[in-house]
Amino acid sequence: MLFMVHATDKPGALDIRLANRPAHLDWLTAAGERIKAAGPWLGRDDKPAGSLLIVEMESRAALNAWLAKDPYAIAGLFQSVEAAPYKWVFNPPAGLNP
Repeated sequence: MLFMVHATDKPGALDIRLANRPAHLDWLTAAGERIKAAGPWLGRDDKPAGSLLIVEMESRAALNAWLAKDPYAIAGLFQSVEAAPYKWVFNPPAGLNP
């Protein structure tokens, strides 16, 4: 099942994001093919203001357990995190059954 994860950084937390970015990228890399899309979304100042992920997980419980291990979350970067099942309709990656 695909999930969309939308996380919003706490105001003024760019230093937390930058300090934890290498560990966050390692965490994403370790998830391998489960990651369909990932990257920061940008604020009005063109600096990262949050994260957007499209991930494949067996269940919401598996997603929540995985998200709890995100170095950004552990460091307290996020003001909020929303997740919802996602249906990829337009231009899905090769091999993905929408």
